[in-house]
Amino acid sequence: MLFPQFKENPVTNLHVKLPKIGAIPINLHRPIPAGFVVKQVRILRKADKWYASIYLQCNVSVPDPNPQGHPIGVDIGLEKFLATSDGVFVKPPKFFKQMQSKLKLLQRRLSRKKKRSKNYEKQRLKVARLYHQIDNTRKDFHYKQAHALCDAGDMVFMEDLDYRTSAKGMLGKHMIDAAFGQFRSIVKYVCWKRGKFFAEVDARGTSQQCPECNGEVKKDLSTRVHDCPRCGYKTDRDVAAGQNIRNRGIQLISTVGQTGIESACADDLPGIGVTQSRQVSKSRKRVTRNPKK
Repeated sequence: MLFPQFKENPVTNLHVKLPKIGAIPINLHRPIPAGFVVKQVRILRKADKWYASIYLQCNVSVPDPNPQGHPIGVDIGLEKFLATSDGVFVKPPKFFKQMQSKLKLLQRRLSRKKKRSKNYEKQRLKVARLYHQIDNTRKDFHYKQAHALCDAGDMVFMEDLDYRTSAKGMLGKHMIDAAFGQFRSIVKYVCWKRGKFFAEVDARGTSQQCPECNGEVKKDLSTRVHDCPRCGYKTDRDVAAGQNIRNRGIQLISTVGQTGIESACADDLPGIGVTQSRQVSKSRKRVTRNPKK
């Protein structure tokens, strides 16, 4: 249920006053900051629990973060949930797989209940609560990892991939369990909230390129070590992919309109030389209409 407008602040420390419903007791997680006005209240029901999502408005312009500081490239996958260009690994938690046996038992009990009966409704709520628990634990893990990335660097770069396509393959259950699309959206929001720069780069060939010499090093999925025959650079496959993502992110921000920024973070990085983006866009004089004779 959406309540789109209010004449006065409907939220107090103990209640939320809704039109035609009245005051409803709530558990206010954090107080409304000064200067903000309540614009909308959305009431949601998830697994027999009610939530009130409050939308606030304030006449303050928040500038977008500028690219500066230490860059980090993040490569995500199923074997390692994420691997950064600094050599940090995070194992995949697999929340759905851990709860799958318990979920299977609850769903089997649900299938044996008579539909629209009281026992069926009780068992349905147990299944819904377990799904809700899996979703909450996964989202909490994503937020903690996003804040850890912001603590480690000032610029975060990730791949521009459509994970909906890979979720339809033979590893679809594991892709959905990891929720890479949700994690990328959370990282983008946390970076904006904490004043860190976030950008997405082209994902083509990040695991087949050497971050030191930019040479092509072909390897299949079973090869987990990057060993370049040209320059001799050797490291973990996912770390090399994260370094390529970082290098492409630095090249992305070293464009016209952001001059002077690339020199602050492109020094002493593997595979990155001195950037020379000194091009100046020139306006073209075009005749839009034929001149009258």
